[in-house]
Order: sequence, then structure tokens, then C-alpha cells
Amino acid sequence: MPGSHLPLMEEGMARWPFGPPNAGIALDLAGAPPSLDELRALVAERWKALPRLTQTLVAPGGARTGLAWWTGRHRWARRDNHDLAQQIDSADLTLRDAVRQWFHTPFPADRPPWSLHLLCGATEGEFSLLFRMHHSLLDGRSLTTLLRALFDDGGPLDGAASLAVPGPRRRTVGPGPTGGGPPGLLTTGRAVPLPHRGPREPAYTVVRLRADVLRAARAAVSVGAAGASRPATTNEVFLAAVSGVLRGCLAASDTGSAAEADSGRASASASVSGGGDRDPDARQVWLSVPVDERPDDCGEFLGNAFANVRVPAPVTLADPAARLTACTGLLTTVTRPRRTAEKLVEGTLAAVPGATLALAGGRIFAPAYAPAACSYVHLREQGQTLAGRPLRHLTIVPMVPPADTATFALGGCTRGHTLSVATNSGSEDAGLLAEAFLDELTLLAEGAR
Repeated sequence: MPGSHLPLMEEGMARWPFGPPNAGIALDLAGAPPSLDELRALVAERWKALPRLTQTLVAPGGARTGLAWWTGRHRWARRDNHDLAQQIDSADLTLRDAVRQWFHTPFPADRPPWSLHLLCGATEGEFSLLFRMHHSLLDGRSLTTLLRALFDDGGPLDGAASLAVPGPRRRTVGPGPTGGGPPGLLTTGRAVPLPHRGPREPAYTVVRLRADVLRAARAAVSVGAAGASRPATTNEVFLAAVSGVLRGCLAASDTGSAAEADSGRASASASVSGGGDRDPDARQVWLSVPVDERPDDCGEFLGNAFANVRVPAPVTLADPAARLTACTGLLTTVTRPRRTAEKLVEGTLAAVPGATLALAGGRIFAPAYAPAACSYVHLREQGQTLAGRPLRHLTIVPMVPPADTATFALGGCTRGHTLSVATNSGSEDAGLLAEAFLDELTLLAEGAR
């Protein structure tokens, strides 16, 4: 709420140590772009009643040392009557150019930390609409809510619904297919060395997925009982392909050579399943996945209502289809009341955010905690248009990830999917990881034929 301190998740992102915590979504649309005045008028009509978009982020007062650092908390300050048109502009840039320029630049402190940009398209006859934000302000579900409202079949968003904070009930991930629970909050596993080709610096790349290859990959396994089976979901294919990429990184590394990946697979599998090792999690590779916590009656809440959960990456399985089978059902969600212990722990940690991050940050940001994050955002509605211009692609721009890790972000609409890869280890690494993902997707598709 305006004027209140940030919840623990948002406070953590406000203190993100790897660069400004900027993220965004770009829509690629066909046709000539609308005028800036047309876009501003549309935004003013559809987003006019949303208090979240008029807030500025206020940093803790005092020096960044001593007691103020341990106990100081960011807060939101509302700017009434703020003109949303000030947040909208156009630039003769492509998405890649914009990311290089803007996503490593903090937002000004005296205005709401978001902006909407008209950009050049990736191909002739297209343009892009890029929403850029400080991640403490909004999450991915909030972004899709905002962007849906701009489409021709949308309408003004309801201010009261946008403030309906998910309360005692939350959607969470249930027990996995094997019945095992999630790892402990500070449990670590195995780091995965990235290729490390070229200079280590924040980098971002995008590739488009072939729709026929993705469809075939989904058909590589059947999920469920005979007579009621279904193909794998896109999200399950996504997790399996990323797991295959990480397996390849392990095989190519000095500590996880191809010989170790092959001849040592039995012992690795035993350790992951609980045998042959004192700590069965020590060799497990974890994927970090954001999961929307909104129950159905809070779907239009604008803010951050997600939890990062970790799921096992089946890197010890040589067969791509076996990896896909292992990923099915990992993200099955249930809606349940928040437990008293959960509220107590979160409240206690949020009261001393500096201490919390100082004590836990070295572990939760380490590659052994989660060498890769996987985020999937999808607009499933058919025939989306904005001022008559049809939607072609949706592309995610994630935050700069922790050092020596990678973020894989899948953006989808009915016309196709794009994969974004962000890393701290340079543009060559980002490109290699994206290519490896396409190879893994092809292997799954070929196995289904």
C-alpha cells in the first residue's frame, strides 16, 4: 500500500546487488506504430485508476552503514494526480539496443519507476512496445494484466481490484510427482559452470522458437493414465530443455567432464535419490521458478505476489524424453491458507532486511543454490490487437541474474514463443546457452516423431 514499507520480496529486489533490478516485457506488433499521442490517450483511459503506477520508491534514510543499513527499509510514496503520459516515449532503438541502454540504468528517484516505450521492430513491418519497470513495483502477472488492458478487446482496469492484496489464501506449488517436498530454504546443491567464453559482463539475447518444433516436443511424452493422457505442457518442456542445457554445461566443464557425466551417472543418480551420499541434495541441481501466488479472486492485483520455488533439474538423465518425464507435474499448484509459521518467519526477516540479506545473500545468490532461473509468461487469448495492429510475439527481459548463473525466460502468445537468456558472463555465453536450448528442443521433437 502507498506509504507502507516494502514486503520482504520487494525489499530484496530493491537491494539487488547485481545491477538495477529492472525487468520488462516487449510486445512485437505488425504494422505501422501508433502515434505517441494515440498511445498516451489509450494508457490514460485504461490505466487511469491505478494507484500503483503513481508511486515512487523511497530509499531508507541515513547512511548506508551501521544500524540504518540493518534496519532501514524502502517504502512507497504516492504521487497523487501524476500524469501517466510522462512515463511514455518513443525511441529509434531495437529491443536489444534498449536493453543495453536502459536496463542497466536506475530509474530517477523522483518519479514512478516504470516507463512505456515505442521501439523499432525486430523485422520490417513490425514495431515493439516495451514496458520497463523496477521489479519491486510489479511482477510478471501484473505486467500481463496491464498489457491486456491496452488491447482492443480490453477495458479500463479497476483500481480497487488492483489493490486487492492476496491475503490468507495463496496459490503454492504442491508436493512433486514423487511426493518429496521442496528443498529447505537455505539448502544448496550443485553449481553448474557456464561456458565463460569472453568477458564477464551482463548480457541478454533473444531467439524465436519454431511453433512446429515446440508442438512436437510437447508430444514427446504422454502424461496421465491411459485414456486420459495429455501431452506435456509448454512449461514442462521449458524446464526439461533448460535441464538439458545445464547437463551439457556440466559435461563440458572441468569438474563435470563428459566421462564423469557418463561413467558417474549411476552414483549421481543414487545420491539424488537418497543413496550413496550423506547429503542427497549436495549433487542435486535446482531450478528457481517464480510461481504466481494470487488466488482466483485476486487476479488483477498489481504488485508482487509471487514466490520463487526450486524444483530439481534432472541433469543425470541422458535421454531427453526421460528428462521431460521427470519435469512433468513439478509445478502443479494448490490454493491453501498461509500458515502461521510462514507469516511469522516472513515478518521477522522483513523487520531487519539488511541483516537478512547479509546473512542469507551469500547462499541464496550462489550458483549452487540455483544455477538457472526459469520464468514463463504467456498471453493465451486469440487474435490480440492493439489499435488494430496484431500481436506477433511477446518477449521477456529479466533482471540481471546473480553472478555465474543464467535466467531463461519464455514469452508466449498464440502466434509463437520467444526465449530470452540473461547472464552475467557475457554475450557469447548468452548466445551459446540460447543455441543449446534450441538444440535440446529439437532433440525432444525428433524423439516424438
